[in-house]
Amino acid sequence: MKIFIKKLNHGKDLPLPCYMTNGAAGMDLYACIDEEAVIEPMKIKLIPTGISISMPKGYEAQIRPRSGLAAKHGISIVNTPGTIDSDYRGEIKIIMINFGDKPFLIKRGDRIAQMVINKIEIPEIIETDNLNETERGEGGFGSTGL
Repeated sequence: MKIFIKKLNHGKDLPLPCYMTNGAAGMDLYACIDEEAVIEPMKIKLIPTGISISMPKGYEAQIRPRSGLAAKHGISIVNTPGTIDSDYRGEIKIIMINFGDKPFLIKRGDRIAQMVINKIEIPEIIETDNLNETERGEGGFGSTGL
């Protein structure tokens, strides 16, 4: 399987997304901003990456937070994981949020998120009036105990 990554004009100087270790599941994405951006506590900011991608039908790219930014600064992604569909060709942008108590500074080229490529199944949808019974049944939040 191959994915194609296009550097957009405003991101030509940034590295391509890459795996930081040979066992990494996610490749790092970089902030493609002209001026430094500050995310204030409990605020959201949309940060462009300067790339668009193409991958085969039956695959998605999941956009996930970087664990170090989350643990050290409270930085996450609002719609985590974000999904990039196989037919989307626009710029990948990261919807970042600051759950920390201090403003967080982002500079051009900072590693701000990671992208994981997943194979997905496209199921056949069948409408029915009845579902098979299970031991759990309709038990929801907390129904299995602590």
